[in-house]
Amino acid sequence: MKKLFKLILILSFFSLISAQTFAAEKVDYLKTDWSFKGLFGKFDRAALQRGYQVYTEVCASCHSMKYLSYRNLSEEGGPEFSEAAAKAIAASFEVTDGPNADGEMFTRPGKLSDKFVMPYDNVKAAQAANGGAYPPDMSVLVKARGGGVDYIYSLLQGYQDPPSGVTLDDGVYYNKYMYGNKIRMAAPLSDGIVEYGDGTNASVEQMSKDVTTFLMWAAEPHLEARHQMGFKAIVYLIILTILVYFSMKKIWSRVESEV
Repeated sequence: MKKLFKLILILSFFSLISAQTFAAEKVDYLKTDWSFKGLFGKFDRAALQRGYQVYTEVCASCHSMKYLSYRNLSEEGGPEFSEAAAKAIAASFEVTDGPNADGEMFTRPGKLSDKFVMPYDNVKAAQAANGGAYPPDMSVLVKARGGGVDYIYSLLQGYQDPPSGVTLDDGVYYNKYMYGNKIRMAAPLSDGIVEYGDGTNASVEQMSKDVTTFLMWAAEPHLEARHQMGFKAIVYLIILTILVYFSMKKIWSRVESEV
């Protein structure tokens, strides 16, 4: 009994410490209206297409998205580029294929069935090109980071000069929303760094929201279908509850109440 009591005290102590640590590390992320939030949430198609443009022109030189294929860009529920546009996007990349009849590898234009082209041949090459840091794959990055979309959205806008007393090593930058406030990636976005085809002003805030929306879709490509299924399930349960209620009412109406 004493051992059990001691174990409970130890577990309570560590739970209290963990709760205090979590409260100390809690950060108020920047907020914005996400179209995909809520039971009826849907992705903004224009934002997804702009987000893909930001990823391609800014992020893809370092970060891979190894779980996406070019055909996903034209599928329902995603950016919904036309099939012709998706084919043109895929063909704009060179893919290593093979071996051919001579046993040699060769390059060819990408096809819809190809995965997104990787920026580096392997992890070591990525680390060598980035001062030893490995740029994480962005396919499910939103799900892999605490804070989700709010964290990514805030991080992209959180670069600032370090406060007095904080020193940074060469190649390290201060970011208000980064864990530990130090990050090796330089600020990737600046106003007007991309030119949106739909005429939207490419501010840092707008690009942050668009590329985060794209990353959310990459991590949850069936989000809209899941929302629809959840809504149908709720309607079904409501109807079932009503039917059960009236059935029980009819059954109990036949039972004489005791006087």
